[in-house]
Amino acid sequence: MATTAEETTRRRPDAAGSARPPGMLAAVSFSAVIAGFIAVAVSYAGPMVVVLQAAHAAHLGDELTASWVSSIAIASGITCIVLSVATRQPVVVAWSVPGAALLLAALGHYPYSDALGAYVVAALAALVLGVTGWFGKIMEAVPQPVVAALLAGVLLPFVLKASGAVVEAPVVGGGLVLAFLLGRRLVPRYAVLVALAAGAALAAATREVRMPDLSWDFSGPVWTTPTFGLPAIVGISVPLLVVTMAGQNAPGLAMMRQLGYDAGDRAMIGGASLAWVLSAPFGSHGINLAAITAGICAGREAHPDAARRYIAGISCGAFYILFGVFSTTAVALVAAAPATLLTALAGVALLAATQGAIVDAIAPRRGGTQTAPHEIEAAVITLAVTASGVSAFGLVAPFWGLVAGTVAYTALGMFRPQRRRSAPR
Repeated sequence: MATTAEETTRRRPDAAGSARPPGMLAAVSFSAVIAGFIAVAVSYAGPMVVVLQAAHAAHLGDELTASWVSSIAIASGITCIVLSVATRQPVVVAWSVPGAALLLAALGHYPYSDALGAYVVAALAALVLGVTGWFGKIMEAVPQPVVAALLAGVLLPFVLKASGAVVEAPVVGGGLVLAFLLGRRLVPRYAVLVALAAGAALAAATREVRMPDLSWDFSGPVWTTPTFGLPAIVGISVPLLVVTMAGQNAPGLAMMRQLGYDAGDRAMIGGASLAWVLSAPFGSHGINLAAITAGICAGREAHPDAARRYIAGISCGAFYILFGVFSTTAVALVAAAPATLLTALAGVALLAATQGAIVDAIAPRRGGTQTAPHEIEAAVITLAVTASGVSAFGLVAPFWGLVAGTVAYTALGMFRPQRRRSAPR
């Protein structure tokens, strides 16, 4: 699949076909709306399961679990809409997946109100790092090939899992991938939609869709007054802040920039962190920039014109709110779809973003400057560590990939011996 200049150069999105972003009504497209829906479905198919597991491990009741699920979805939805409208860019935020994984082991050791207090402390720290621009400066200090490889390492496992889905369910998974390829050839703008329709039809034909037990009840957020205990702040706030910033916000910011958007780190990370602060008393453990679902909404499948893709961010936010209002029903509906369908769908939807990230890691720089061998080596190390899924000391793979790539880049570049010039004869 050829890579367009739009996907491999960092420039403002309005250079991709419009003098400036069109008005909202003029920008609306069916493909962008569907991209938003797919992003939310993917979020509920995988990341939401981790949240439910953490709630079960902490022995939270149905009311608090529903409040947690609703708060992260509604807060994410409102933030998506506000930031997408304000910036005219497809800004996608979501809840912290590594943060939820961390809480699997930690949440049950503290009183629930102390845990919410720890969320508030972590959210306030993230807000300071965002609005002051400190986090943006940290990201700018990291070499560009390492950042691109970090993003590729986050996305690559989802693309690789699509192959497993095809082997596990050749009819549904294989048919979905084939439909995507035909869609890319015949109707590129609707390739992901064609894949979704084909996968759903094949799943229904092979009776792999389970009938969900639906109950159309409103399960909204419930306020719990946070309390601030030092053990919970040390045990939850610090690691939660690190994994959210390094494992979610860093790849999310890199995704937007890799796709050509002038992503302002202060507004985006600050806005997501503010939503986290406000939603923490309702159970929200982390609101941050998304990387995986952002690749679905900000990629070329959402719309060929990058200036019109912000509708996908708005659509994503609207579906988040809808799913959050009826969270129990939404989880049941997504659970009814076969896992292979959702896995294969995520893989094909993220293919272009993964390709662009890999190209950015090794492609020549602006001006035609060739990428140095040590830069490529550092990028490959970053990609390998990040994609491995390794976790140590409570810190997730993207953090270690960032560390490993930066160390490799510095060591290989700083201590590389200079070639001697041949003496003139």
